[in-house]
Amino acid sequence: MCGILAVFGCVDNSQAKRSRIIELSRRLRHRGPDWSGLHCHQDCYLAHQRLAIVDPASGDQPLYNEDKSVVVTVNGEIYNHNQLKEKLNSHQFRTGSDCEVIAHLYEEYGEDFVDMLDGMFSFVLLDTRDKSFIAARDAIGITPLYIGWGLDGSVWFASEMKALSDDCERFMSFLPGHIYSSKQGEIRRWYNPPWYLEKIPSTPYDPKVLRETFEKAVFKRLMTDVPFGVLLSGGLDSSLVAAVAARYLAYSEAACQWGSQLHTFCVGLKGSPDLKAAREVADYIGTRHHEFHFTVQEGIDALEEVIYHIETYDVTTIRASTPMFLMSRKIKSLGVKMVLSGEGSDEIFGGYLYFHKAPNKEEFHEETSRKIKALHLYDCLRANKSTSAWGLEARVPFLDKEFINVAMSIDPEWKMIRPDLGRIEKWVLRNAFDDDQKPYLPKHILYRQKEQFSDGVGYSWIDGLKDHAEKQVTDTMLMNASFIYPENTPTTKEGYYYRTIFEKFFPKNAARSTVPGGPSVACSTAKAVEWDAAWAKNPDPSGRAALGVHASAYEETIDANAMDLIKSPSRKIQKGIEEKTATA
Repeated sequence: MCGILAVFGCVDNSQAKRSRIIELSRRLRHRGPDWSGLHCHQDCYLAHQRLAIVDPASGDQPLYNEDKSVVVTVNGEIYNHNQLKEKLNSHQFRTGSDCEVIAHLYEEYGEDFVDMLDGMFSFVLLDTRDKSFIAARDAIGITPLYIGWGLDGSVWFASEMKALSDDCERFMSFLPGHIYSSKQGEIRRWYNPPWYLEKIPSTPYDPKVLRETFEKAVFKRLMTDVPFGVLLSGGLDSSLVAAVAARYLAYSEAACQWGSQLHTFCVGLKGSPDLKAAREVADYIGTRHHEFHFTVQEGIDALEEVIYHIETYDVTTIRASTPMFLMSRKIKSLGVKMVLSGEGSDEIFGGYLYFHKAPNKEEFHEETSRKIKALHLYDCLRANKSTSAWGLEARVPFLDKEFINVAMSIDPEWKMIRPDLGRIEKWVLRNAFDDDQKPYLPKHILYRQKEQFSDGVGYSWIDGLKDHAEKQVTDTMLMNASFIYPENTPTTKEGYYYRTIFEKFFPKNAARSTVPGGPSVACSTAKAVEWDAAWAKNPDPSGRAALGVHASAYEETIDANAMDLIKSPSRKIQKGIEEKTATA
């Protein structure tokens, strides 16, 4: 991941302003420690802090077209850059950077090229011929981007809030799947898939199509000129990413440089569920596995630094970001600069435990759509900023555009959690990779039930955070929280404690408004809390808050045959679903 900062329309374009832009850009150097670049054109500035992943030798930014009339600063990766270059055969490329295609696409297609990009990206582009500019963010918001406005009328863009919060009167998170055009003076959506409107799809479930689309998503993310690996928690999602990457690594160009044995990484408290499961998966798929331990106190000691980097006071995000932040530092110390990670699957397939309570397929699908739309505020933010804090890039195959389109077009009846048919959460994904001839994973891992990352690293981690907050925040402080923090008022001492740290770094109203609020249980949206009246009384966002939905809870309510199906899924499941679909 890189860091970008762009400013347009500054009243002051003196050397002092240039120095100020350089100073602010340095606040993003953790994201890109490999090189710093700055382009100035009258009252326009484009700054870049580079993390070199593709073409480390010549791909420094900003990037240009042939005559340097078009300037672009990019954070991200364009996986289909070679295919796009074939459409641009009349253009001359200066570097081997995958991001240079953006400047040439703009020359060829104007502002209407963003949907042609397959990747994760945030970019700002300046056309010096008329001083117009555009900014765009990828479909889901895997890479961060903020937009701000100065009192002098200037418009700002930055990868992180800390680079513009001091100089902008107002700023906000730039919406995923949107583009800003200075010519039109507005932000508009460029990403318009069918699922975005939350219409209920009806495409039959095809496990082969789902599996092959995911394998393609993983393989394209092996595009790298630097050492890499996979974050492996031992849960379903990261295990599938690791299993597919290990299976196809030998066929990638990366294997020619770095060998065909995959490296995997896991973090947890000693004895945590994730460490045990990850080690078993790593042994099964044959990776070189690295296991990192941390203590509750080490996590608590890192909280202030974590909140500064991830720029949120959301409780669940901070809980999960801290172990990831600590692990990323260890990974970078090994010389690794890029990792694959499993974010996004739970949102697409309804993997969180609260989905067990979805009343029907319509509400199930609508909730998954809401969750995907909000990923840039939660898991994408965590995965990107926790790793970028140490100059490490995280890539997320589950959030591949084509894969999302395939997965979100499946009739949600197939995604519904049905213990009577042997379907636990994310059954359609598990079943797609349930191959007896060439198994990807051991059965019990393939059907391991959901653990939120902050739970899986060790249950005492969350308990330790709550105990620490209890010592820092008095009952009186929490009672008066609505007067101190009238917007997104914290309802727990843990939430209050995180809020005080956040406000120390980001005291402006605009900063606190970038963080979402509202009731949640086990990572649900506020709407889904209505599915169970008991959830309204439980403010804990941990996965443990969705009481009564683990497999053990089902044992008391369904017969032994159905329980056997949950523990050992078979082709009987598909037959039962087909019979149900036929009679519907």
